[in-house]
Amino acid sequence: MKDILAKQRRLARRKVRVRGKISGTSTIPRLSVSKTNTSIYAQLIDDIKQVTLLGIHSKSLTKGKNITIADAEKLGAVLAENALSKNIYRAVFDRRGRKYTGQISAFAEGARKSGLRI
Repeated sequence: MKDILAKQRRLARRKVRVRGKISGTSTIPRLSVSKTNTSIYAQLIDDIKQVTLLGIHSKSLTKGKNITIADAEKLGAVLAENALSKNIYRAVFDRRGRKYTGQISAFAEGARKSGLRI
């Protein structure tokens, strides 16, 4: 139990440290990506107005199964297409304390390939 709590505290510290350095606006929103063991959630957020401009999750794509790296890349592409339809062409990437590997990096690469500048 102590190990789990220590891991959560380390993640919270990293999250605060990363989040303190970036901010989103209405023209260049913050792309916040959260990951669990089974799914990925992503939002485009305007921090000045404190409004979520666009949100997406992997449950619609995977239909209840665990997400793979290929699914994460497809999800990034879907988010980028939705953002481009709302005239959002750039974003600031917020990995929320997670390492930039695996599903997180695949998500970002999928969004980049579909035209969103991160």
